[in-house]
Amino acid sequence: MAQRIVISGASGLIGTALTASLREDAVDVTTLVRRPPRRAGEVQWAPGEHELDPQVLAGATAVVALGGASVGRLPWTPRYRRELVRSRLTTTRTIATAVRALGDDAPALVSASAVGYYGSAPGATLTEASPAGDTFLAELCVRWEDEAERAGDRARVALLRTAPIIHRRGVLKPLIQLTRFGVAGPIGPGTQMWPWISLDDEVRAIRHIIDEQCVGPVNLTGPTPASANEIGRALARRMRRPFWVPAPAFALRLGLSAAAADSLLLSDADVRPAVLEASGFTFRHRTAESAVDAAL
Repeated sequence: MAQRIVISGASGLIGTALTASLREDAVDVTTLVRRPPRRAGEVQWAPGEHELDPQVLAGATAVVALGGASVGRLPWTPRYRRELVRSRLTTTRTIATAVRALGDDAPALVSASAVGYYGSAPGATLTEASPAGDTFLAELCVRWEDEAERAGDRARVALLRTAPIIHRRGVLKPLIQLTRFGVAGPIGPGTQMWPWISLDDEVRAIRHIIDEQCVGPVNLTGPTPASANEIGRALARRMRRPFWVPAPAFALRLGLSAAAADSLLLSDADVRPAVLEASGFTFRHRTAESAVDAAL
C-alpha cells in the first residue's frame, strides 16, 4: 500500500531533508504551509487562528509534526521564550485535534520533541524511561509532548526526542564561525556530555519510526556519547584550526540568558537511543567525529 505522509515544518532543516528523502522514494507528501499554496501537495493552515480540517489528514499513513521557533536564535529574551513555547504548543495542538477527530481512521502522529526533555543529569545514563529535567527546555518539552498526546487513545503517537543536529545549519553553525576565526575552545567546563545526531540519521530514524510503527518517546541521538570538548575538537581538527579559547559559564549565562545557556550549552546529558536500537535501527554515523566529517 502506497504511503502518504503529511508534514508540518517542512521548510526547516529536518523537514526539508525528510521531504526530499520521501519524495525520492516516490512517497506522496503533503506539506502544511502558512502562505497560499504555490505547488501541488501544499495545504495552507493557520495554527492558533483556525482549526485544521481533519480531511487534510484523512488517508495518510502518518503526520510528522515538526517546526517551532528556532532554539538556535539567541539570546532567549523573555519575549522570545514565550515565542518558543507558543510556536510549539499551538501547532502541535492544532494537528493533534485534527488527528483525534478522525477516530479509528486516524494516521500515526510523529511529533517533534527534544532531548532537552531530560535537562541536565551529570553522571547519569538517560533512556526513554528517564524522568524529565527542570530546565526551561525540559519543562517546555513536557508541555509539548502533552499536546501531542491530545491525539487520543486511538491514534499511534511517537515523540521524537531529537538531539542537536550535527550539520552546517544545525549545532555546527556558530561553532564553525568561532573555529574559523581561531577562537574556539571549551564551552563552560567542556566535559559536559552533548547528545548529537547527524541529519542523515535523523531523517532515516523518522522514516524507521513510521515504518516500524514505534510508539511513545524515542531518543533520536547518536549511539556513542561525546562531550562538548570532543565535538569541538573534532570540528577544529577537520578545519585545521586551534581549539583553546574557553567560554566561561558565567559569560554564557550573561550573554545568552541563563535559560538558553543552561538548556543548550551547559546541560550535561548522556542520552542513549535505547528504543531505536531495540527496534533494529542501524546508524550510518556512530560517532560525533564521523557526523562532523559528513557535515563538512
